[in-house]
Amino acid sequence: MTQALEMLLYEDDGQGLAEYALILALIALVTIGTVSALGITIRTLFDGPLPVLE
Repeated sequence: MTQALEMLLYEDDGQGLAEYALILALIALVTIGTVSALGITIRTLFDGPLPVLE
């Protein structure tokens, strides 16, 4: 039992996976923020008044 507890405390195999998960979450947040900001700008650009042709 003690040996199993020591393995859980001192083993670092899951550390890389946790770091990748944090990086993925950061990329997702940045992407969502960018799409939200640009989506409003692009919608305004296309929904704006049409130029009058004379």
